[in-house]
Amino acid sequence: MRWRGHVVWLVMMASWMTCWLMCVPLARAQESLQLTLKEAIQRGLQKNVGVLVAATQVEEAAAGRTRQLARLLPQLLGSAQLSQQKVNLKAFGIDLPGMPAVVGPFSLVDFRLFLQQAVLDLPNLFGLRATQNREKAAQLSYQDARDFIIVVVSTLYVHGQAAGARVEAAKARVATAQALDALARDQKETGIATGVDVLRAEVQLANERQRLLEAENELKRAKLTLARTIGIDLATSLELAEPLEFAPLPGVTFEEALPTALAHRSDYLALQAQWTAAEQERKAARSRYLPRLGLEAHYGAIGRTPGETRATHMVQGVVALPLFDWDRRGHLQEADSRLQRLEHQLADMRAGVEQEVREALLNLESAEQQVSVARQGRELAQRELEMARDRFQAGVANNIEVISAQDALSRADENYILALTRYTDAKAALARALGATEQIYPRYLGIQ
Repeated sequence: MRWRGHVVWLVMMASWMTCWLMCVPLARAQESLQLTLKEAIQRGLQKNVGVLVAATQVEEAAAGRTRQLARLLPQLLGSAQLSQQKVNLKAFGIDLPGMPAVVGPFSLVDFRLFLQQAVLDLPNLFGLRATQNREKAAQLSYQDARDFIIVVVSTLYVHGQAAGARVEAAKARVATAQALDALARDQKETGIATGVDVLRAEVQLANERQRLLEAENELKRAKLTLARTIGIDLATSLELAEPLEFAPLPGVTFEEALPTALAHRSDYLALQAQWTAAEQERKAARSRYLPRLGLEAHYGAIGRTPGETRATHMVQGVVALPLFDWDRRGHLQEADSRLQRLEHQLADMRAGVEQEVREALLNLESAEQQVSVARQGRELAQRELEMARDRFQAGVANNIEVISAQDALSRADENYILALTRYTDAKAALARALGATEQIYPRYLGIQ
C-alpha cells in the first residue's frame, strides 16, 4: 500500500510541474511595463549595443596607451642559470701542448637581475602622446554614441506616442461613425433619410474600423522597435506612460547655437583629438632620425656552485643612432597622409555642423508653425462635422456632407499628429546638433 501512496504523490508532483511550466510563459507574456521618455532613454544608454561597443573601444584605447607607456618605463627581468658542461677547446681554436682537447665537466650557477631604462626616446615619447589623444578621441566617440542613442530613443518614443495618438483619434472617429450610422437609421425610419444615406454611413463606419486596426498594428510595431532598441524583452507588454503633447521650446538664435555646437559636439571634438594624435605620430616618425639614450644594468651572483657564488654587476649607458632604416621614410609619409586626411575631414565636419544647426533651427521654426496651423485646422474640421451632422439631423441635407466632414476630420487629425511629431523630432535634432546632448536633452524634450 505504501508504494501506491508514492505513485500518487509522484503523479501530483508531475501535474503541478506541468501546470507551472505552462503558466510561466503565459505570465511572462502578460508582463506590463509603464515607460516614460526619460526611463526609455536611460534604458537605452545602459542596454543599447551601440553604447556598449563604444565603451569597449574606450577600454581598448586605454590598453594601447598603457602598452605604449610601458616602453618608457623600466624593464626588469630576472634569470637563474644552472648548467654543467664539457668544452672542446680545439673547436674554439685553442690547441696548446699538454692541454687536453676536452675540459670538464664543470658547473656554472648564475642568478641575475637585468634592468633597462630609456633615458631619451623621442619616438616612443611622441607615440605615448599620440595614444593619449587616441584614448581621448575614443572617450569622445563614446559620448557621441550616447548622444546619438538619446536622439534615436526619443525619436522612437515620439513615433510610438504618435501611433498611440492615431489609435485614440481612430477610436474617436469610430465612435462618431457609429453615432452617425445610428442617426442615419433613425432618420430613415422617420422618412427623412434614404437607404443610400444608411449605406454611406455603414461604409464610413467600416472604413473607420479599418483605419483603427491599421493604427493599432502600427502602435504594436512601434513598441517592438522601441523595446528592441533599449534592450527590453520583446514579450513584455510595453505601455508609453506619456501622451504626445506640444511643449514649446524657448527661441535659440544661430549666432548662439554655432559656437556652442563647435565647443560641445563630441564627434567634432573626437576628430580634433584624432588630428592631434596624427600630429604626434608624425613627430614620432621624424624623431626616428635622432639618437636614443638608454641605461642598462645587471646585478647578480655567479659561481661554480651555489655556495661559491660571488656578487657581480654591470652598469652601462647606451647610445643608439639609426644609420639605415628605410621604414622611417614610409612611416613619415604615412603620418603626413593621415594628417592631411584628418584636416580635410575637420573642415568638412565643421561645415556639416553648421549645416545641421541651420537645418535644425529651420525645421524647428517650420514645425512650430505647422503645429499652430494643424491645431486650427483640426478645430475647424470638428466644427464642420458638427454643423454637417446638425444639418443632416434637421433633414436639410443628406449625409454626403457628413461623410465629407468625417474625412476632413481624419485628415486634420493626421496633420496635427504629424506636426507634433515633427516638432518634437526637430527639438531632439537641435539638441543633437548643439552637442552635450546628454546634459541638455531634458530641457529640449520637456522632461521634468
